[in-house]
Amino acid sequence: MAQDFERHLHRNIGTATVVHTSNSDDAIVGIRVANTHVSTTVNVDAYITMGGNDYYIIKSAPVPSGGSLELIDGGSKIVIQSGDALTIDADAATSDWIISRVDAIST
Repeated sequence: MAQDFERHLHRNIGTATVVHTSNSDDAIVGIRVANTHVSTTVNVDAYITMGGNDYYIIKSAPVPSGGSLELIDGGSKIVIQSGDALTIDADAATSDWIISRVDAIST
């Protein structure tokens, strides 16, 4: 069975933003954040909320001006299940995010 690859693009994130709430078993296969500010470092968070608890993928990670950070690489994946929510956040509205995931992992 073919897999359904999805992407989420978000510009100028500066407050906690839920980018995906799973309605099945999904796999996050990539998260990249870029700092678009010309002179200031931005600190970023990414986390999964499950049952009212936050589980951080990364917390307060500095991304230098003009730089980027790949949160999932080398073939790694993070499985999220129905009801889990992926949230991204930054301390300034100068971060662009690209999230790649596989929707409804087939068995």
